[in-house]
Amino acid sequence: MMKAFLVSIALLLALAAPAQAIDFREGQAWSYRNRPGEEASLIYIARIDRDLGTKPIFHLYIDGLKLKNPLIEGQVQDVLHHVPASQEALEASVVELVQAAAGVPDISEGYAIWRTAFEKGQAGVFTIPVAQIVQHIEDAFNKPK
Repeated sequence: MMKAFLVSIALLLALAAPAQAIDFREGQAWSYRNRPGEEASLIYIARIDRDLGTKPIFHLYIDGLKLKNPLIEGQVQDVLHHVPASQEALEASVVELVQAAAGVPDISEGYAIWRTAFEKGQAGVFTIPVAQIVQHIEDAFNKPK
């Protein structure tokens, strides 16, 4: 009886232990829980801002998309050049580190626009999983006017 009790306590303690934080770094490429049909899509961590608030802001480049966008020729966008996201959004999304040093895609144009708006309080950071971010952006492009 005592052995079963001790095993139960050990299991509860193991389940209650905090999950180890993922060590996200610039230049990494990650697979993630993506939308159906976008299984080859990857997240690239292009930049990490650690000085803009209390939590780091991850600036992502996402490729391999099939995002419906009536504003561009062909109406399908395969890349999001700049997506600001929280660590929680990344942790809820990533599946596997594909490359530790994949290189840093150029996000400078989108980042500069975002940074200016952020400093004026006119832009923020996504806190939802990446697949939901992509869907949200697609929905915004296709919203009836």
